[in-house]
Amino acid sequence: MNERNDDLCDVPGILVGHDTDLEAGTGCTVVRCAWPALGSVDVRGGAPATRETDLLDPRRMMTEVHAVLLTGGSAFGLAAADGVMRALADEGVGFDARVALVPIVPAAALFDLGIGRDDVRPDAEAGMRALRAAVGGPLEQGSVGAGTGATVGKMAGPEYSVKGGIGSASEQLPDGSIVGALVAVNALGDIYDAETGRLLVGARSASGQGWLADDGAAPQHTSQPLFPVKKSPTPGAQTTLAVVATNGSFAKAELAKIAQMAHDGMALAIRPAHTPFDGDVVFALSTAVDAATSAPAGSLAVALAGAAAARTLARAVAKAIRAATGL
Repeated sequence: MNERNDDLCDVPGILVGHDTDLEAGTGCTVVRCAWPALGSVDVRGGAPATRETDLLDPRRMMTEVHAVLLTGGSAFGLAAADGVMRALADEGVGFDARVALVPIVPAAALFDLGIGRDDVRPDAEAGMRALRAAVGGPLEQGSVGAGTGATVGKMAGPEYSVKGGIGSASEQLPDGSIVGALVAVNALGDIYDAETGRLLVGARSASGQGWLADDGAAPQHTSQPLFPVKKSPTPGAQTTLAVVATNGSFAKAELAKIAQMAHDGMALAIRPAHTPFDGDVVFALSTAVDAATSAPAGSLAVALAGAAAARTLARAVAKAIRAATGL
């Protein structure tokens, strides 16, 4: 484990910037690549709000990612990617399309319109500010950036929910490479510490003391909801967004598998996860300078990195909740 920061910026070439609007209860977070990274994605939730994710399909030719945007504001917040692109273009960063440099900025949004103001969402200016604020670790975590208006524990209705937020963690593999994760936790389900199985937060008990999941006779550690949903959740209103990154060299298809495996970290820490109402997305990046041209790393290396990504993402979810604060 890299003891310096224990966050995504432990991965060489990764910078992170937040833009936070506490009054409106929303914000955005940009993961910036110091040099072009190779990227892929796995969209697992049933109600995603995304942009430029098709380019990350291993069947597509694009081998450059310059930044990834995680944003609040539901689909409206995807407009913040325009500002990220403009700021990168102003710096001369982008894919060389001969007639212009085109920054490649995949993006995903979570639904936070029920917190603060629903008429104020991250826009192009917010995206520019987040990009320009991107620095190395230690990262600010909790109710910042894309996690500003995030909430969790909504199985019994939004009135019983609690705050979510941004969390990040990292792990060093035996070969010396680093796997890091950053996550914006805005989940329908309750949040568990994956290492201990302990419930961290969830839908609040109607009594005002403790968690609703602890009120019933069912075992605490089941992955099934312990109480009925009071009404059908709003599609897309529950979304956990993550970026996992490594300086290990992987092919684009291998990164897609690592992103897929990283989703297991959500399932370990969020119960239930990947419902029809969630828009869960995991982006995977390799900052290895030769990733776009090197030979595939092989199945064993992918398995080790994917398992580390799942563990790290689960730990990042717990860190997000522990750092979250009320608005």
